[in-house]
Amino acid sequence: SNLLDRAAAATPLACETVATWDADGRVLAQDLIAELEVPGFDNSAMDGYAVRLSDLLHAGAEASFEVSQRVAAGAAGDAPLASGTVARIFTGAPVPPGADAVVIQEDSVVDADGRVRFTAEPRAGQNIRRAGEDVARGQAVLEAGQRLSAAHLGLAASIGAARLTVCRKPRVALLSTGDELAMPGEVAPADLPRGGVFNSNRFFLRALLQRLGCEVTDLGIVPDRLDATRQTLAQAARDHDVIVTSGGVSVGEEDHVKPAVQALGSLELWQVAIKPGKPFAYGRVRRDASAAGLDDAAHFIGLPGNPVSSYVTGLVLLRPFLLRLQGRRDIVVQALPAMARFTWDAPDPKRREFLRVRLDASGALERHAHQGSGVLTSVAWADGLVDNPAGQTIAPGDVVRFLPFSAFLD
Repeated sequence: SNLLDRAAAATPLACETVATWDADGRVLAQDLIAELEVPGFDNSAMDGYAVRLSDLLHAGAEASFEVSQRVAAGAAGDAPLASGTVARIFTGAPVPPGADAVVIQEDSVVDADGRVRFTAEPRAGQNIRRAGEDVARGQAVLEAGQRLSAAHLGLAASIGAARLTVCRKPRVALLSTGDELAMPGEVAPADLPRGGVFNSNRFFLRALLQRLGCEVTDLGIVPDRLDATRQTLAQAARDHDVIVTSGGVSVGEEDHVKPAVQALGSLELWQVAIKPGKPFAYGRVRRDASAAGLDDAAHFIGLPGNPVSSYVTGLVLLRPFLLRLQGRRDIVVQALPAMARFTWDAPDPKRREFLRVRLDASGALERHAHQGSGVLTSVAWADGLVDNPAGQTIAPGDVVRFLPFSAFLD
């Protein structure tokens, strides 16, 4: 889709500084450079005894050694190891100058007089973590564009970074269109009028946007009127970076989103050659002068109203755009080769298809029996999508392109 090209060119939002403690899931805006080396000193990887190999070699296998010092984690550990002695040492403690190996306590025997013998011959450097072996001073430990995970936060803390520069979260306005929509809790299932449907899209889109790192404002359901649609879009543009709508971008007389966007800004992309998800739109909605600190227009992304179409385009098209706004580098999910255990003999000759599939016990893919754009159970059942080129048939045993849902929501 052209939207992937637009995502690649999207300008990341402004930067802000947050506490490393609160930076989980955020996107780093600047390379993080280490101002020290990690570890900052040679230290013991195990509990045991720091030794001079030359002393052990000259003394013989049955020799015992006086324990001349005790070094715990947090100690300065700058006293040299006296010749002919060993040092009791604990994990993380500095290795005394002169020591060149650590013998673990399981290979050590303490005699009644407190002297120590060893049952295994150590190697040079054994059980010593060298200064700088993890991080070198001046090293870029994390690169701009990286989504911060729990491990990344620990790495940042290990070099003393209390705060991190990240891209601002996109502010997204979410709204649904359609007089047929009802909200769970406001109408009992038994009282849902004929022609009415519960608004499932509103629930999964809000969850999707939040998982993608957005601050979401739910503007509810907009009546099927052009004036109401224009008013809500104008309101949303004032203080949001992106407006996401569900429904109303098709060609029916009651689909008012397209003309409303055109009246308030521009519609630059309308309809894409994918299935499900053809009625997809991208444009811009102008802001008024009161939108201080924001660009002159908000991004507009119109998703189809059918729930499977909305879900699939949310993952395949909306997701990369939102990630690029946050400065993410890796916006495209890499397809995995997988074997099909199903038949697909009636492909769409003009549109790229995304089939809902699930992994079986052998690691092959089975297809949900119902691939219609209104069958939301197919999404809940599936482990991911098969990205199938237009006109491509699939037979059991064929290798296909598998896009796991877990990769979209990493």
